[in-house]
Amino acid sequence: MRCKTLTAAAVVLMMLSAGCSTFEKVVYRPDINQGNYLTPTDVAKIQKGMTQQQVAYTLGTPMLQDPFGTQTWFYVFRQQPGHEGITQQTLTLTFNSAGVLTDIQNKPELTR
Repeated sequence: MRCKTLTAAAVVLMMLSAGCSTFEKVVYRPDINQGNYLTPTDVAKIQKGMTQQQVAYTLGTPMLQDPFGTQTWFYVFRQQPGHEGITQQTLTLTFNSAGVLTDIQNKPELTR
C-alpha cells in the first residue's frame, strides 16, 4: 500500500513539474535570421539624392516595395536568437517620381 502511494505521489509530482521551464536552456534552439541584414556602415553609405539603382547596388534588393504605387522600399531584418527576445530593424526609403531618394527612416536607429 505504501509503495503504491509513493509511486502515485511521484507520478503526480512529475506531472506537475513537467510544465516548468527548468530545462529550457538545455534544449537547442537555432538562431532564426530573416530579411535584409544591414550593417551600420551600409546604412551610412545611403544619402538623399541617390537613384534607385545606386541604392539597390549598395544595399541589395529591398524586402518589400510599396504595392500602392508610391516609391517606397522597405529593408526589414528580423532576428530571433535561440533563447532571447526577437529584434527587428526596418529601413524605409522613399523615392520621388524620378527615382531619386528623398527620405530615409531607420527604426530602430543603427549606431556605429
